[in-house]
Amino acid sequence: MRAVVFDFFGTLTDPAAEAGRLAAFTATAAALGVPADAFRAAMSATFGERATGVFGGTRATLRTMALRCGVSPAPEALEAATAVQLAGAATVRTPRPGALTVLAALRERGLRLGLISDCSSELAESWPRTPFAPLIDVPVFSWREGCRKPDQRLYATVARRLGVPPAQCWYVGDGGSREHTGAAAAGMRPVLVTNAGYPQAAAYRDDPDTHVPELAVAELTELLAVLDRDRACP
Repeated sequence: MRAVVFDFFGTLTDPAAEAGRLAAFTATAAALGVPADAFRAAMSATFGERATGVFGGTRATLRTMALRCGVSPAPEALEAATAVQLAGAATVRTPRPGALTVLAALRERGLRLGLISDCSSELAESWPRTPFAPLIDVPVFSWREGCRKPDQRLYATVARRLGVPPAQCWYVGDGGSREHTGAAAAGMRPVLVTNAGYPQAAAYRDDPDTHVPELAVAELTELLAVLDRDRACP
């Protein structure tokens, strides 16, 4: 095994931080001058489109959402709302405890690190300024690729850019978006992060997977030992 490919939200990020997403949407709605309930409903209903780049970047997306809510925002309001939305998005991608240490340790073991995230524009636009960016060799974002997990194109893309065959990659994720089904179909070795210590995380998991990986950890800090054992097996 030569590489580890990670999911992002709920895997590398603190699952508890996801609870702040609705508050972030409320702040953006206020900046746009849009009713909070209508804005939150529009954002929730369009995640699939937002995550595949249908509406463009964050500014263009917010304009579309405002129009769907019956408001045509002034340019200055749209600029302010974009800044608020990006700031709010940063609060839900707080690194989970130990995540950055685990990534650094995997790199020290000589492993290549990749990422596949079903995400909207905010993560892709802000990625270079996150603490994850220096530790991930190849980030692949659904917003840029135009497709979501478990689409096989995402797994093929990350493996190709890593320069590692899928059969030599672990795939580590919390099981949303049927990601382990996709990883197994691609030939990767799936590892489930159960988030057993975060019972509220299940409420935010999109399209839970029915594939149950052979390898599992309750917390990301357990991953190093599990992968070391798996790597040592003949």
